[in-house]
Amino acid sequence: MAVCDVCRNDYWLAFEVKTITGDTYTFDSFECAMEKLAPRCEQCQVRIVGHGVEVSGRFFCCANCARVNGGLGEQIRDAVGAHPS
Repeated sequence: MAVCDVCRNDYWLAFEVKTITGDTYTFDSFECAMEKLAPRCEQCQVRIVGHGVEVSGRFFCCANCARVNGGLGEQIRDAVGAHPS
């Protein structure tokens, strides 16, 4: 069995994630993997599990948070659910 790097649970279905930097982590759930690896929005602090928005190396969960904190105003377009025109 393997021990989760986040919660220390010893679980027979644990899995490993290797990052692009070569670090390897062991997790017993996706929840623990997200807790360790997913960035937080700089505006609202929510975990960014989806695509999110990156502005000059700063990460936000959505275009609204990026507009509020990122200073780009209307340059950022949140296209989720938008009809292409």
